[in-house]
Amino acid sequence: MTTTTIEAKKTHSPEHLKRRLLIKKYLDHKYFFIMLCPVFAYYVVFHYAPIYGVIIAFKDYKIAKGISGSPWVGLDNFKELFTGLYFLPVLKNTLIINFYKLLFGFPAPILLAILINEVRLPIFKKTVQTITYLPYFLSWIVLSGIIIEFLSPSRGPINIILSMLGMKPIFFMASADWFRSILVSTEIWKTVGFNAIIYLAAIAGINQEMYDAADVDGVSRIKKIWYITLPSLTPVIVILLILTSGQIINDDFDQVYNMLNSKVSSVGEVIGTYTYSEGIQKMNYSYAAAVGLFKNVIALIVVLTANFLAKRFSDETIF
Repeated sequence: MTTTTIEAKKTHSPEHLKRRLLIKKYLDHKYFFIMLCPVFAYYVVFHYAPIYGVIIAFKDYKIAKGISGSPWVGLDNFKELFTGLYFLPVLKNTLIINFYKLLFGFPAPILLAILINEVRLPIFKKTVQTITYLPYFLSWIVLSGIIIEFLSPSRGPINIILSMLGMKPIFFMASADWFRSILVSTEIWKTVGFNAIIYLAAIAGINQEMYDAADVDGVSRIKKIWYITLPSLTPVIVILLILTSGQIINDDFDQVYNMLNSKVSSVGEVIGTYTYSEGIQKMNYSYAAAVGLFKNVIALIVVLTANFLAKRFSDETIF
């Protein structure tokens, strides 16, 4: 068999034809890929290029010397991380607060989406949707001011009601017993409406014939939710749970920073505010970079573990 014959067979092989078809599809849609260039540039410039700066976690970084000129210290910053007096309590606070947010905050939009879907009056449904997702578009600077005023011991409506009932006012924002609950509840209040949109879209895609068949059989609305709506939402729930699980180590810096005060720092200081304090205010950049790198590695491990468990016990995974 000559070389020409072998090359001709390779040219007409199924793999070669598939490759040619794939290249042709890319060329046919080349303008769409050109439109993606700004997106690629954004991620390269703001997400991948800064990865080089991670090496300062292994250096004694000095601004005057720059990243390349600063001396290497190896794992000294990480040793200080785990032997110091402040990081472990901060890590504990972060895990506790984010666990409560995941425990109570993750099911909240699912429940809200189901309740909105069960409303039969379109005007009321749209009104509820608008009211619930409106707080998402307000910054934590605005919301924290509203919350602080709302919970004020002297002029807040809750404490005014308590005073009218003969009870002593409670300084909620300076109470270590209340602060974590305030963080969790306000986070849910801000995000529940917006997150419910995803589940409402998934519910809209459920085959209506299944509900019609259930109506013919006389199935109650509760059973339709349990046996039709929730099983149909399972793929979306699993994927979002995997993505949300990585947030167990990440915190909402804007929320905590705008609400935190010295009275509740023992239960409210989280990794984000601690990194800001060490890296920006105290200019301890290498130590702050070590804290951030540790946080991101743990978040990656949590996501990979959640994806592995989802792949083992169900068919819905990210990768």
